[in-house]
Amino acid sequence: MNLHDEATRCLLCHDAPCTAACCKPGIDPARGIRALRFENEYCHGIFFNQESCSDCPAPCQEACIHHDFPIRIQEIALRTPAQKDLQVKVAEKALPSLAIEFCGIPCENPFFLGSSVIASSYDMIAKAFRMGWGGAVYKTISFGEIQEVSPRFDQVGKEGTPFIGFRNMEQLSVNTPEEDFDILSRLKKEFPTKVLIASIMGRNEEEWVALAKMAETAGCDMVECNYSCPHMAAKGRGSDIGQNPDLTEHLTALVKRAVHIPVMAKMTPNITHIEEPAIAAKNGGADAIAAINTIKSVTLKRRSEVSGMATISGYSGKAVKPIAQRFILDMRKDSELKDMPISGIGGIESWRDALQYLVLGCTNVQVCTAVMQYGYRIIDDLILGIQDWMIRKGYNSLDEVIGKALPQFVSTDQMDRETYVLPKFDHEKCIGCGRCYLSCYDGGHQAIRFDEATRRPHLIGKQCVGCHLCLLVCPIEAVTAGKRISKISKQ
Repeated sequence: MNLHDEATRCLLCHDAPCTAACCKPGIDPARGIRALRFENEYCHGIFFNQESCSDCPAPCQEACIHHDFPIRIQEIALRTPAQKDLQVKVAEKALPSLAIEFCGIPCENPFFLGSSVIASSYDMIAKAFRMGWGGAVYKTISFGEIQEVSPRFDQVGKEGTPFIGFRNMEQLSVNTPEEDFDILSRLKKEFPTKVLIASIMGRNEEEWVALAKMAETAGCDMVECNYSCPHMAAKGRGSDIGQNPDLTEHLTALVKRAVHIPVMAKMTPNITHIEEPAIAAKNGGADAIAAINTIKSVTLKRRSEVSGMATISGYSGKAVKPIAQRFILDMRKDSELKDMPISGIGGIESWRDALQYLVLGCTNVQVCTAVMQYGYRIIDDLILGIQDWMIRKGYNSLDEVIGKALPQFVSTDQMDRETYVLPKFDHEKCIGCGRCYLSCYDGGHQAIRFDEATRRPHLIGKQCVGCHLCLLVCPIEAVTAGKRISKISKQ
């Protein structure tokens, strides 16, 4: 049994029956499985105990309500390595601090709620803050009357996996500015150490200025100018601004002159060169950049039609992460933006996703779609995963991590083309499915021979180019990477 694959079967129940049924002190099956699900395979063991579980009749497994067959909780527990050192650090609260500054503002950690429905009321944000989120960007506030459509969400899945991509037609806040800024004011008074950012969008210059001043009066730590919403019906709003560097600079300067708190410009990905409006925002006085907002998209499903009609709307979720990170890299590699604080957004579900943004130079990250799918509780594994990684790598603060990966990125003409890495096949682990053979023959370089008698693949070294398609399609990781060698040795 592959532990991670089994964890992905878990329904991630609220008030999980398996944990409620567990009779052993200090053991939390649901929390341990959730840690595995969100790539915390190095520290999920602190929620299990092999010794206690070995002679247990597994009431937790009997309580599992999976619609197919129960999660094999006991086997997960017995195959989970003990992690006593980490458990001691957790108990003693000796884990590394994730405190960091963003635009001079102290943050408890770099994890913020993104501007959306997940940050649109007092109760929601208060709950998230109590659970450990470091900050929140409130759902975009405007003077316009907002009327939402129904339905307004859709998802793109693959092979039984939901939410690979997520499409939304969510508009701005439906509240009046007075109602929203009252909420933000109350939140700031109750949670003074949390970072509150007001996302705003005006219909004219006067509204941009008025909203920014209201944010400052309410006690917000920062203003985020929404230049990137992909589905605003009116011209000159949302992503129309972010595609126009001159307008971006003008409005940023207008807002910056109106307030004394930091101003952040949120960029659209619906553009070829994101660095151009980002530089314009900086020239207008922006203190930081947020990127990216959702990507303009279309899904053709009857269930998502609104009275039989469809429209272009925003695409987010795990599928957009590589695109978002490319835009982050474009900005970080530009000399005019290399020191600009950036808030990274796009496809963040696990601590590894968040870490990738940090090592690309982001000082914090905003999360949205993953919260919509899994709830605010994902903050537990975001924090624990980063802390565990810092311990294993010897880092004492996040400042040591920011931008760490940037030097390894070069242009394509600078890539090594004199060596390659051939795959290795573990025939004992191999189950004989032949997926590697099919993909290599039909979509690669016909460098794998499949023995029909033994049902095992064999590499044809002279034809292999080291593309690693076979590694990617193997369902059980029986194909791994070998050593990097010179191409001359192939001849």
